Formats: sequence, C-alpha cells, structure tokens
Amino acid sequence: MERKVRVAIVGFSFMGTTHAQAYQALADADLVAVVARDKVRAADNLGRLNLTKPVYSSLSELLASEDVDAIDICTPTDLHADFALEAIAAGKHVFCEKPLALDPQDAERICVAVEERGVFAQVGHCIRFWPEYQALTKLVRSGSAGRILSLSLERRGARPSLGVANWLNDPTRSGGAAMDLHIHDTDLVLDLFGRPQAVTSTGTQDAFGWSQIHTIYHYADVAVAADGGWNSPEHWGFKMAFQAVFERAVLEYDCRRTPTLCITNEKGNAMPHPFETPFRAESVSGLGNLSSLGGYYNELAYFINCIANNCRPEIATPAQARDAVKLVWSEIASAAESRTISLKGF
Repeated sequence: MERKVRVAIVGFSFMGTTHAQAYQALADADLVAVVARDKVRAADNLGRLNLTKPVYSSLSELLASEDVDAIDICTPTDLHADFALEAIAAGKHVFCEKPLALDPQDAERICVAVEERGVFAQVGHCIRFWPEYQALTKLVRSGSAGRILSLSLERRGARPSLGVANWLNDPTRSGGAAMDLHIHDTDLVLDLFGRPQAVTSTGTQDAFGWSQIHTIYHYADVAVAADGGWNSPEHWGFKMAFQAVFERAVLEYDCRRTPTLCITNEKGNAMPHPFETPFRAESVSGLGNLSSLGGYYNELAYFINCIANNCRPEIATPAQARDAVKLVWSEIASAAESRTISLKGF
C-alpha cells in the first residue's frame, strides 16, 4: 500500500486518545476521523492532542463520509460486537480493544465474520507486545534457561474511574475485573502453554462483578497461576508483575520497580534482564497516568504494518481473543461454583 493506512477510531475517551497518540507516532498511519456519542467531549480530547479531525456521531455516518482502511474500536466492551460486525460488513480491517466481546457467542460471531469477509483483524491484548512480557515469551520458547517450571502472574489496581458514565464498574458492560483486567494474563497463559486441562478459581464478587479472581491453570508439566483484580484501596496504584522459574534461572518483572525486569542465574547473581526498549511518548491527553505508550504503540505498529503489507495478523487474533474470553468464563464458573472446571472439549 503506497499511501498511509487510513484509520478511524470509534470511542474517544482514555483508550481512544491513547491509540490516537500511537497513530500520531506511526509514519505509515493516518488518523482521519473519530466516532463518538459525545462530540463535544471528543473534540475537546482531540484538542488536547493538538489534532483537528472530524467527529461523527455514528459509525454508519463515518463510513458514508470517509475513505478509511481500518476501524479501531475503543468503546465500552458491551458495544464491541456491534461495531466490529458493522465495520467488517463494510469491508474494513478492524482493531478491537480487549476483550473482543463480553461473551463467547459474540466473540465467535466476530471470528466468523472476519473469515467470511476476508478482512484483517487484531485484538488489543497489549501485553503480547509489552517488552518485558515479550522477553518472558522469548525465554520460554528459546529454552536458553532450561524448561519453565512455574509461572505466577499478578495484575492489580484500584477500582477504575476513567470510564464514561462509570461503565467499567458496571459488570453488565465490562464483565468486571475478571474480564477487563485479568484477561490479559489469561490470554498470555494460552499463548505460552495452550489450553489447560482444567481451571480452579476463587475470587471476590461484589456489586461490581468479579472484582478479583485467582486462578490455577492445570497443566501436566508446568505450574501456572494468575491473580488479578481492581479492588485495592483507591490510592494504591497499579501493579503488573510475574515470576517465572526455569530450570537454570528465575525471571522476575514488576512494573513498579527499577529495573523492571531482573534475572537470577544459577550462580545467584541477580541482574537486569535485557529487553527491547519500549517506545517512549508521554501521554498528553490528561486522561490517565500513562507514561509510555509501550505495548500500545507496538501492537498498533504491528497492525498497521500488516495492512500496509497485505499480511494477516498472527498475534492477538480474533480466534485467540475468543479463546481468552471462553477461558475467563470458565474461570468465573469455577469461582462461582467453588469447583474445578474441566476444559475437555473447550
């Protein structure tokens, strides 16, 4: 594709403005328009980014007015399926924020539509593109530290307050912390190890849905657990971390430490573990505490490159995202029913 990839963003709050900043930094991308129900708010957010773009009140209006190659969906989760299916039916490539949909049925509908229409699609499971998690994946797959023996993942924070109309705290719209936050680690577990034999989960359910969930993923040759939630005290902040124990090393990540990623070898020497330096760009939207576009930039760079080179995305695909939704549903069922859920026939 000789011209820049022309993109429109649907939904223009925290995540929409984050994606807009990534597109501003991508030489092959051109953000041409925004779709938002609150056009005044969207125009104000564009102004914070020093952007002047048309704002449409509906996707259908945009599709009738603008020549775009791709639609980037950054709406509340309960709207993902409808917008994705409309964009796909129009023959547009789609980037959809995670989770792909609230339930496995809608996620499957999107997967089928992508295949039938022949468009490209990718889902915003950004830690697949986060440098420290990429380093973990590389170490697992290379075998250079021996076989991985265990992996513990953590993703915790205070209750979110960024969503328009507080949608993140409405479990009918977000799926709660299990679906919106913890699913990042579920997706990574699936990517690293495939489908587990079973899951055993417990957690905290309240008026905001499953606000915390802890899962043991049953595999024959590796011990895997993940804990995630957003029921920490208001000013506690945010933490994502992991500890991976290999036959000859331990790799540890904590986003709140410097250096963030360290490895301890057989000699007992803890040292920073090298990883590709993330793209640095300060968030100027004022809508969050994002200090580096990191994985957000990397995932969108990959998506734009796939379109520009007519190459179907192979990372964070709709089918993979559908499986993450299905697995989180199994985790929620395990926690709700206080029993281990077999994934035979998953």
